Amino acid sequence: MKSIRIEQISKSFHGEQILDRLSLVIPAGKFFVLLGPSGCGKTTLLRMIGGFELPDSGNIFLGDENITHLPINERKVDTVFQNYALFPHLSVFDNVAYSQHIKGVAKSIIEEKVMKILTTMHLERHAYKFISQLSGGQQQRVALARAIINEPEVLLLDEPLAALDVKLREKMLVEFIELQESLKTTFIYVTHDQFEALTVADQMAIMNPDGQIEQIGTSKEIYEFPRTSFVAQFVGTTNLFRGVLRTAESGVLIDIERLGTFAVDVPADKTKLINAGPILMSLRPEKVFISKKPVTGFSNSITGVVRSIVYYGRSTQYTVTVEGGYSIQVFEQNEEHFFQEAIDYDDLVHLAWQKENVVVLEK
Repeated sequence: MKSIRIEQISKSFHGEQILDRLSLVIPAGKFFVLLGPSGCGKTTLLRMIGGFELPDSGNIFLGDENITHLPINERKVDTVFQNYALFPHLSVFDNVAYSQHIKGVAKSIIEEKVMKILTTMHLERHAYKFISQLSGGQQQRVALARAIINEPEVLLLDEPLAALDVKLREKMLVEFIELQESLKTTFIYVTHDQFEALTVADQMAIMNPDGQIEQIGTSKEIYEFPRTSFVAQFVGTTNLFRGVLRTAESGVLIDIERLGTFAVDVPADKTKLINAGPILMSLRPEKVFISKKPVTGFSNSITGVVRSIVYYGRSTQYTVTVEGGYSIQVFEQNEEHFFQEAIDYDDLVHLAWQKENVVVLEK
């Protein structure tokens, strides 16, 4: 297992700066995700780690070895591309065995290694089929097997599920997790899909459109405790409000213009934001309780009128207009089949949330 260390990497194309002095440490043996919008530079960074692009400046280390200018075939790094890049004229077996033939490995050893990996990837029955005879998920497994046979220290995955349908993506995500846990190899996974990222990541870095890293953390840290408005909005859905923090006998409050005053829970490292000018607070839609009847036992409550209802099957999303012209989104789990008290358009509803579920953003 080897870590990847990025030091002050910069890269531009045709005069456009893609990455500007970016630094990052990817721990050994982790499933690490680079998550960000299209065009933020995450694939460019991945290609530089793999050796397909050279940085304009800065260095890349695999463990303690500087691999910045090392040829692709001399790096203990392999890549699974978005389009898989498989050889259509070769069988599954020959696709996986190809790199071993190039390296001059003995035929008997190649056959043993290939069949062992194909069995691991549940492809042994398809060993002598051509790529065109396989489903999308099977082709994905062939691409993985072809990379794994080289026993890389780091495996790079560039939006590997983009071509698959939703159900198959969900299935492959579970297989990725199991594979990484069994191999104990460092996985670096690039995606713009937040669901994929939250599902597989031991740790992730959120990149903004300018190619800068906004936050690094576990899936739970990123989702539950975003530091910036960009992270709060890009990873999941949130309600954002601008207000001013102040202290009172009951604790810390936030005054939101035209809406009201609400209790918030401010951790010690953010107390400097109290009485320090306007701040943003984030409130996830699923943290808000919605009811047609008045509610008690919550730190905060407000009333509003339902303007939009979107039914997702396992959950329902409501958009509720409240005082001051604000709109609050609410997600409610559909735990029951009974709809006698179902919320409908134009209903007056009560919204409530606990102060612990409010996140005060740093910027």
